[in-house]
Order: sequence, then structure tokens, then C-alpha cells
Amino acid sequence: MEISDLIYQQAAEVIDKCATYGNKIIIAESCTGGLITAALTEISGSSLVVEGGFLVYSHEMKREILGVSAEKSVKYGAVSAEIAFEMAQGALKKTNANIALGVTGIAGPTGGTIEKPVGLVHICALTDKGDKLEMKFCFTGQDRAGVRTLTVKQSLEILLKIIK
Repeated sequence: MEISDLIYQQAAEVIDKCATYGNKIIIAESCTGGLITAALTEISGSSLVVEGGFLVYSHEMKREILGVSAEKSVKYGAVSAEIAFEMAQGALKKTNANIALGVTGIAGPTGGTIEKPVGLVHICALTDKGDKLEMKFCFTGQDRAGVRTLTVKQSLEILLKIIK
């Protein structure tokens, strides 16, 4: 099975599971550039569960739209568990969704450091009931498209784990 087929299958499972449990989801994404929201809205019936998506690529947009703390951005960096959490939290607060996903990473090929290499991704899923699932990935050896594709795949897997 090709990864595009797997992503489509995962997205369909997310939509089906959300519909079954009456969930609404919101996505706040940076390094994926809208690909997670696009994968979900590719599925028929997604309008019943997808509230929308925030594409917040710059530091300023993360702060202005989602309320991400400037202090935390400086302290932890834009690609960190703390910022992924604040992205998800901000998205949850601004919408009627009860599940939010925050995703930030370094897709490359530039922008990496020894501490934060190209391929580093932080994903945080939150529910309005206080459930939280955070994961860190390092997709080393991947080109930009590979990092973004694997991030979409892992994001959908995380959503499947947190949906109840």
C-alpha cells in the first residue's frame, strides 16, 4: 500500500470515528502547510466533523491567531512540544471543536540545527475534556516532502488514538 493510500484510509477512519462519537476537530498546522486539513477534507462527510484548520507558518501568525506565547517561542523555540501544545490549545479555544491538533516541525532542507535537526516534528492533540497526547518525531534522512508526508501520517494516527 502506498503512503498516499494509507493517509486516505487513516483520514477516512478519523472522520468515521469522529462522526460515531459526535466529535468536531480543528487542526493548527505549520510545517505541513495545510496538508493534514486537506487529507481530512478529502473524505466525503468531513464537513460534519472538521471545523477547519489554521495554517500558521510564521511566529507572528502563531501569536496573533492562536495566542501562542512570545515568551515560550523564545524560550523553547517554534519547534517544541510547548508550542505544539499552545497551538492546539489556541485552536480549541477559538472554535466549537472538542478535539484539536497542533503540529510544528522543521521540514527542511534548511532550518535545522544540531539540537533541532531537519525532520524534527512535535504533535499535540488535545480534547476539551483535558485529554492530551503529545509526540515527538525525528524523520531524519527524509526530504521536505517526506517529512511533511510522514507528519500527516503520524498526525492522523495521533488523532485516531485520542478520539473517544
